[in-house]
Amino acid sequence: MTRRPALRLSTLRSDLPASLVVFLVALPLCVGVAVASGVPAELGLVTGIVGGLVTGMLPGSSLQVSGPAAGLTVLVFAAVQDHGLAALGVITAVAGLLQLAMGAARLGRLFRAISVSVVQGMLAGIGLVLIAGQLYALADAKGPAGGPAKIAGIPGLIADVAGDSRALAAAAIGAGTIAVLVLWPRLPARVRVVPAPLAAVAAATAVTALFDLPVARVEVAGLAGVIDLPGASDLAALGSVGVLGTALAFALIASAESLFSAAAVDRLHDGPRTDYDRELLAQGVGNTLCGLLGALPMTAVIVRSAANVQAGARTKASRVLHGVWLLLFAALFPAALSAIPLAALAGVLVHAGGKLVPVRTLRPLWRADRGEAAILAVTAIAIVVTNLLEGVLLGLLLAVLKSAWDTSHLQVAVTELPDGPVRVTLHGNATFLRLPRLLETLEGLEGLPADRPVRLDLSGLRHLDHACRSALELWQERHNRSGSAELLGLPAAAA
Repeated sequence: MTRRPALRLSTLRSDLPASLVVFLVALPLCVGVAVASGVPAELGLVTGIVGGLVTGMLPGSSLQVSGPAAGLTVLVFAAVQDHGLAALGVITAVAGLLQLAMGAARLGRLFRAISVSVVQGMLAGIGLVLIAGQLYALADAKGPAGGPAKIAGIPGLIADVAGDSRALAAAAIGAGTIAVLVLWPRLPARVRVVPAPLAAVAAATAVTALFDLPVARVEVAGLAGVIDLPGASDLAALGSVGVLGTALAFALIASAESLFSAAAVDRLHDGPRTDYDRELLAQGVGNTLCGLLGALPMTAVIVRSAANVQAGARTKASRVLHGVWLLLFAALFPAALSAIPLAALAGVLVHAGGKLVPVRTLRPLWRADRGEAAILAVTAIAIVVTNLLEGVLLGLLLAVLKSAWDTSHLQVAVTELPDGPVRVTLHGNATFLRLPRLLETLEGLEGLPADRPVRLDLSGLRHLDHACRSALELWQERHNRSGSAELLGLPAAAA
């Protein structure tokens, strides 16, 4: 009885400073993600608060931190544009309920089976679309809709910035923010005690105020003015296939990002491992509540989670306390947000988008496995050209096809004895994917004299699918009309 309070005090000594670090990292990201998503800045803080105070208290992963994520920015922006801000809460709540259903069905562990290349491609595609969109916000300009249009409009954006002093000032603020973020890890450790996003945004805000630069700033209304509980009219949106499809996309992508983040965070510490099903339930509770409050959807975020672990957090108290600090800030100092230039937040997100693109790992991956590298690239490009859900589905399809191709290894050896039978030996897996090569080999034997029988030895096959069985039996029947063919070791057909 005497040791337990001492243990709690020792963990609190670690968790309290860690919570402050996470709060300082989360604050600019919550605001930046909300602005980039086309919603009031306060809604990002609401999601961060729920991620700390509610999701942070639930079991699953002890050290990863939840909140609004850059990975969902593109999807949320499209949802708000297509269905309106009022429908966002309904979509997020339905996504949360789907996550609860998946967690109750113990589907959390299945997300670990998704190809790493598809995940990296998904993040790379999100990063590219995020960068393309935020380059316009970097110059206080409104970008066109769609990833290809945004990319195609970048040369025109550069020309417009060069001829507009206001846009040039905003671009300078955004570029300076990115420069601080890039250079911050190279500074002395005593300076890096301050989180890089906070330092970059604070510096940009100070420069903007000092020189009174004519750039756009964050608009603040206060938490009470933005929380909007869904009403009966909002629930009518559930009759739309587009709304339900968006909710499904929210649920799947938020779940995948959260559980992949959990796997990454588990590698950073020696504490308890993540219970994936419980973590999925925790995310579902958080998103359901965020939906009821009309806020942004949440995921577990690797940037905040890594900062939490690196700051020495030992229990879930650190992430709960970070939610307390967000709540106190939003309640007591909301006006401080109105001094932040939008270009600085755009710079933070451009930097975050760049970190999602695995530039350093792409070349080694290409050397090790070109198929996986191709899946990564195709997934990313498909997300840019189409949308997030279709790009991920295409990546998953390619991953399944590649896996089927890799596992269907088939060795075909032809041995010809002088004036004797021709023996064809098959080893491996005979599936429809290898059927063209197999038939090409067999058709090359059709010109043999009638007195030279062909014997196909199938005893070395581990698997023979229906397509290959049918093709072999048909070839045997056709070849026997002019010669002799025998199938040795043919497995019995399934009943």
